[in-house]
Amino acid sequence: MQFKKIMWGLIFILLGVILGTNALGLTNIEIFFDGWWTLFIIIPSFIGLFKRKDFTSSIIGLLIGLILLLSVRGIIDFEIIGILIIPTIFIIIGLSIIFNNIIKDKVTEKFKTTNKDGLEMITATFAEQKVNKDNEKFSGANLDAVFGSIILDLTKATIDKEAVIKASSIFASIKIIVPNDVDIKIKSTPIFGGVSNKISNKKDNKKTIYIESFCLFGGLDIK
Repeated sequence: MQFKKIMWGLIFILLGVILGTNALGLTNIEIFFDGWWTLFIIIPSFIGLFKRKDFTSSIIGLLIGLILLLSVRGIIDFEIIGILIIPTIFIIIGLSIIFNNIIKDKVTEKFKTTNKDGLEMITATFAEQKVNKDNEKFSGANLDAVFGSIILDLTKATIDKEAVIKASSIFASIKIIVPNDVDIKIKSTPIFGGVSNKISNKKDNKKTIYIESFCLFGGLDIK
């Protein structure tokens, strides 16, 4: 987040310098060139490349922005873009899913040793599910939301040491509310979606919740 703010700050400073030196007659830099509006796609997507959780969406956004800019400038034929843009996006999404699954990390290793068949299944399809685990022992769950929403409240749940959650959000939203004494380890694959983790991990926390998420035009909120 800090890096993103710095990048936007530098961009606005650069714009201010260009406008100021143009006004003083020191430079004659044309800002509003043909296709200048594509920068509103290119710049945020470029900044997003430095955030691992938004990498796929950023790549797609950057690709679309650059293609539109080149077509407006007459460098490439727009008809060819129309034919190839959709297949290219699907290829990028597919590669992202495959390589994200190959990458080894603590969450991946934890899910390999977990009996997924033993996870509680919570689904919401064109519906809303609110699940409260007050005074219940919780070791894990499989959350699957499609055109719906799931709210899982673990605030007063009993977690021995570790718990695992597999969350899939497709055109949907999932919210997980966790206790104050847990750390969160998350691996996410967001495609035109996002994950918001508001939990600050603390060294003295002895409990960990491992979360593996997939968000397609959906979102996961951890708080």
